[in-house]
Amino acid sequence: MKILMIAVNDPAGTGIAFCRAVNRLDRKNRHTARIVTLETRYTHAWGKDLHVPDLLGPDGDEAGLAELEHLLKTSDVLHFHMTADEHLRLGPFLPADYLAGKAVVHHEHGHHDFRSDPERFRAKYRALGRKNLLVSTPDLLRMMPEARWQPNLVHEHEPLFRPVERVWTGPLKVAHSPTRKDLKNTDDLLAVVDELGREGLNVDLDLIDNVPNSECLARKQQAHVLFDHMQGYYGVSSLEGLSQGLAVIAGLDEWNRSHVAEFAGVSSEGGDLPWVVARGRDELARRLRELAGDLPRCREIGAASRRFVEERWSEAKVAGRLAEFWDAL
Repeated sequence: MKILMIAVNDPAGTGIAFCRAVNRLDRKNRHTARIVTLETRYTHAWGKDLHVPDLLGPDGDEAGLAELEHLLKTSDVLHFHMTADEHLRLGPFLPADYLAGKAVVHHEHGHHDFRSDPERFRAKYRALGRKNLLVSTPDLLRMMPEARWQPNLVHEHEPLFRPVERVWTGPLKVAHSPTRKDLKNTDDLLAVVDELGREGLNVDLDLIDNVPNSECLARKQQAHVLFDHMQGYYGVSSLEGLSQGLAVIAGLDEWNRSHVAEFAGVSSEGGDLPWVVARGRDELARRLRELAGDLPRCREIGAASRRFVEERWSEAKVAGRLAEFWDAL
């Protein structure tokens, strides 16, 4: 099957990551995947495939536009990310003109428009008879229970996603890379770090903001701990930190833990899931005190994080789940 992913902007680089994984790992050549995007946001410099502004830029790219038109005509599946749909204009092309004979997928990633009014999207999909629905994290199943959860992935064998040698003496190094600080509990983290500092406990916080993704990942690799957020679920940042062998703090609630455990094939109880759970400011302070006071334990947690990705959340496993979804269309 030929898959064409379509997005306004690629959410956290997940679309291009899926395309690369599927194209690299699908050794039976069942699927090929491409992605076309309309905008870039922030300065994270995730990879691009067919990026409409590049095709229409001052120098133009007639060959690229012809390739996009060919893909719109010949793809078996149009796979829309986030708020994109067939009415998203891609330069001179409108996907609505190419729907005949194609399967259509809608893949929600927790955009604030969806979170604020999921019923609007559900009603739209019902009216259009769209049943091929994906969500990127388990919490979104509460908002769209008819969808299937498709985990995101990281390429665990790429150098930037591998553990590196770190100095395991104090102070505790904590990395945090919020795309939007208001959604990532950044103020809570800053308050806790300040509180611990007043107690005499030095925490070296690297607040990574508005830099290319490659620099972000390289800085995370040097940390001991990654703080994701405390919104009840996990983000792509969690997966990056787990793959890099960090102790990853996130506020996973029981709903998310149970779905993650089911996918991973482990128990949601005990220590089978690698996340260090903190669901509020006081608990976050306790977790950071514990990790700062026992760096060998912090190192063990990071090693378990890496094993979890290798054994339970590998790129091959996650990409295979998406390929199986396409197979059933």
